Amino acid sequence: MKEGAAADQAVSEANRRTTARRELARHDNFEQISPEVGELDENAFDDAMDENADDALAMLADLTGATDQKLKALARRLAGRIVIDVARRGAVSRSGIGRLARQRYRPDGGDLDLDTSVEPVFLARATGSLPDVDELRVVGWVKPTTAWCLLVDRSGSMGGRPLATSAVAAASIAWRSPDDYSVVAFSNEAIVAKSQDTTKPAERVVNDVLSLRGFGTTDVALALRTAQAQLARSRAGRKVTVLLSDCRATADGDVERAARGLDELVIIAPETDHDEADALGRRVGARVVTVAGPSEIPAALERAFNS
Repeated sequence: MKEGAAADQAVSEANRRTTARRELARHDNFEQISPEVGELDENAFDDAMDENADDALAMLADLTGATDQKLKALARRLAGRIVIDVARRGAVSRSGIGRLARQRYRPDGGDLDLDTSVEPVFLARATGSLPDVDELRVVGWVKPTTAWCLLVDRSGSMGGRPLATSAVAAASIAWRSPDDYSVVAFSNEAIVAKSQDTTKPAERVVNDVLSLRGFGTTDVALALRTAQAQLARSRAGRKVTVLLSDCRATADGDVERAARGLDELVIIAPETDHDEADALGRRVGARVVTVAGPSEIPAALERAFNS
């Protein structure tokens, strides 16, 4: 009896994997990229990226949730690299009004601050030695730092392009501010994938986002309040919330009040469904940009902050 049950279970598992592969085969080039169970041809994937990056990224996002555990592991490893590469294609804007500040000595840091450095300089002269650079200070220009919070809407369909878009957005934020950012996935609850004041490798953040699947209603107000709480942990001079959503709230909550509690809000909405995002942007003074697919995220962020 036990042998029969084990055989039935093995057949059931094989059928499940076959069905899953059949669903993945709806993606163009899937058979070339994964010719056999447990295989992933990275060269074939690179060719698919050259042919249509958005379609390839959508397929990769789906592969990270494959029932074939070996294929899933290979896809997640590849996704960490590919998604970060896509994010880096966008130039990182470091513009901003600077201020003069006293800093530790660096050869290119600015002018020597005589008020704080005169004593170690005279002491060095008196002893015929070089000044201790750890005791020297310079006055130079310091540009303001920026803290980011990315809000990812996981309430609707969360696979393919939407999932890949979320992953590229997370990588793009991490690339812009690796030391001061947070990522929050929201539906009717908010899950912090990366908190503002903790260190986490970008590849892990990307893979955590790729593990998301659609769930629950859309509580935009809760997401915005969570962003405010995360950014409150930062000492950055500029604090920016990026909301990746169509902004169609299906849960109670004062979205406008929550939005006005933020320093800056940027909304990235789907190119084919942005009416609610546009309306919210007008009401609360948020910038709104649209994307057709994941590969457009870096350029969308540039448009938002250079407009």
